[in-house]
Amino acid sequence: MKVKEKIKVGITIGDLNGIGGEIILKTFEDSRMLDFCTPVIYASVKTMSHLKKHFGFNVNFNGINTIDKVVHGKLNVFNAWNEKVNIEFGKESPKAGELAIKSLKLAVQHLKEGAIDTLVTAPINKHNIQSNEFQFPGHTDYLAQELEGNSLMFMVTDALKVGLLTDHVPVKEVTNHITAKRIQEKLHIIHKSLQQDFKVRKPKIAVLGINPHIGDNGVIGKEDDEVLRPTLEALREKGMLVFGPYAADSFFGSNNYKNFDAIVASYHDQGLIPFKTLSFGNGVNYTAGLNKVRTSPDHGTAYEIAGKGEADENSFKQAVFTAIKIFKNREEHQALTENPLKTNQKKI
Repeated sequence: MKVKEKIKVGITIGDLNGIGGEIILKTFEDSRMLDFCTPVIYASVKTMSHLKKHFGFNVNFNGINTIDKVVHGKLNVFNAWNEKVNIEFGKESPKAGELAIKSLKLAVQHLKEGAIDTLVTAPINKHNIQSNEFQFPGHTDYLAQELEGNSLMFMVTDALKVGLLTDHVPVKEVTNHITAKRIQEKLHIIHKSLQQDFKVRKPKIAVLGINPHIGDNGVIGKEDDEVLRPTLEALREKGMLVFGPYAADSFFGSNNYKNFDAIVASYHDQGLIPFKTLSFGNGVNYTAGLNKVRTSPDHGTAYEIAGKGEADENSFKQAVFTAIKIFKNREEHQALTENPLKTNQKKI
């Protein structure tokens, strides 16, 4: 019988002047990681060898120029470029941004083609990636264009999952983006993701209010009463277990979040501040709602410690494990959906 190949995890290098290369190599310096997946790093053997020497890592690379040359049981490096790169740790540079996007585009192309199974992205600098060819605030918006589905930023650990109604939107524009349609779309994405990606049969979802104190009956804003409450009520009438809105300031401090499978925040900092406070270093940024699986660590380029060997790789390692887990859960969910009698047949 043919042994099933390990899941191929595509890994983008991110900003070379940040900590991306370090956390990738720290993760795969542990050869046991190769028992769980087959990694493909999108950079170049020259670049990765330079990083290996700089940090003194004990790793070996299998350099490839075509994706069909991937070898299972090896740390594969796809040569996305052949030029010698001058890495300047801790500095923002247009060249680092250019190479980060080159890495990303190649990896996404292979992901769309099915040549790799999942994608894990190292941190980028949202400023130096901007060009005439790439005008997106970050990974999530680009992936939303390239892959099928409707994307949602979903910050996850085993114990805490926080989704966002709006992500990289200026605070002054948040309420303009929160419409009944958007609320319904995002909650349906989270509901489906909890079922197919995290194996939660009947998800319980909490929704945080838009304004302080949920608007205080209109004194501090009417959006909660006029948009959020009626939309949640309509979803409840359709059978979805959504609760709230809850006042955001006390929700996490009171441990109320532990009663739900996921929490939905209205805007970026409302959700990510408590998430990172409770889970920093263990959290994973997952792009839910798309037809492919993409994860990333819960931190940025960390220029202030780049090149010093001080970066903690745990969040990146968790991003790899989460991508693998979600990919497997989706396969199982699809199999059960196509053949709902499968579980019963096994018991006979």
